[in-house]
Amino acid sequence: MRVRTKIGENGIEEENLVDYALWLIRNHEPDDGYYVAFSGGKDSIVIRDLVKRAGVKHDIHYNLTTVDPPELVQFIKTFDDVQIDKPEKTMWQLIVENGMPPLRQMRYCCRILKERGGEDRFKMTGVRWAESPKRKEQRDEIEGCFRESKGTLNPIVSWSDSQVWQYIKDRNLRYCKLYDEGWKRLGCVLCPNADQQAQAKRWTKLADAYKRACVRAYDKAIEEGKKRSWDSGEEMYYWWISGQPSQEDKHSMEMF
Repeated sequence: MRVRTKIGENGIEEENLVDYALWLIRNHEPDDGYYVAFSGGKDSIVIRDLVKRAGVKHDIHYNLTTVDPPELVQFIKTFDDVQIDKPEKTMWQLIVENGMPPLRQMRYCCRILKERGGEDRFKMTGVRWAESPKRKEQRDEIEGCFRESKGTLNPIVSWSDSQVWQYIKDRNLRYCKLYDEGWKRLGCVLCPNADQQAQAKRWTKLADAYKRACVRAYDKAIEEGKKRSWDSGEEMYYWWISGQPSQEDKHSMEMF
């Protein structure tokens, strides 16, 4: 596959990382081309550049979640080769349907809003082990069977944050300026895995939309005769962004 003459701090010789990623992309190209998942974040920026450098057939897709930072969405719109795929339902509709906003243990939104599309295609993503210990355990460079054009290729899965940023710098690639404000993660605003209170202060209009959705979800549950542990939808919303993990299991078990 490749010869590693030196093992660096991250386990792979850094000067070989790009060549190896290009090798992976070129040697696993499906007949119908890659379905490239694009989020607008730093990893996606690198993936988009690599797939173009590799010269393989591909199409790039951004799944509009309805709750990404407006600045990120505007940045994504500057790429004329990125197809923006709209969801059948918004986050606000999903909150009402599920009776509450998503929790860390119950992120129904990811499957419906972020992971849709390309089901019958061989996908390419910017997933990296450095993002979480869980990904280090569960994700690999190649997942599924590329020969049958089903599965996923993660060509930068072993890259560190610093290596991603070095590539962006070396290639002079454009990136979303929210990173320059100090934001490390550019996913859905108020995701349970993010700093919800800080994001609520930064993106007040989205926070207000979440609150209104919580009110509708609460009122609907009451109308249907379901027992709720909060006295109002607003109380449910403020509990949700308060970061009280001791309550999450209790409330999620009540709903399901």
